[in-house]
Amino acid sequence: MSDTIGKHYEIKDGKLERKRPFCNRCGRGYFMADHGDRYACGKCGYTIFKKRE
Repeated sequence: MSDTIGKHYEIKDGKLERKRPFCNRCGRGYFMADHGDRYACGKCGYTIFKKRE
C-alpha cells in the first residue's frame, strides 16, 4: 500500500474504509483535513465540528 493511500484509507475486517469524510459541498474525492476538533475542506473551506464525548 502506498503512503498516500495509507493516509486516507485503512483495512478493517477485510474491508477498505475511509479515515476521513469527503466534503459535502465538493463531493466525492475531496477529503476533509482532520484538525482535532473539526474537519475542514481545503478547497472550499466547509467545516464540520466534531462532537465532544
